[in-house]
Amino acid sequence: MANTELRIKELCKERGITQAQLADKLGIQAVSFSQAVSRNKFNMDRLAEIADALGVEIPELFDKPKDGIIHSPHCGKSINIKVE
Repeated sequence: MANTELRIKELCKERGITQAQLADKLGIQAVSFSQAVSRNKFNMDRLAEIADALGVEIPELFDKPKDGIIHSPHCGKSINIKVE
């Protein structure tokens, strides 16, 4: 199973904002947000909020694994996402 890391740090850098600014946009304390990013600890609702704040689709928050499958950072199960 591939370990899929969130690309939040990379996406913030690409958009010229800090994680603290993104946390503020989401109404989260910067320290809590930073810890959650480090642990890959976000539920689907929060991932949707992050994606919206960064102007991307949820799948773009994840590294593209070599096997082409995204895995849940919580349970490791495969996630099939269809973007239309």
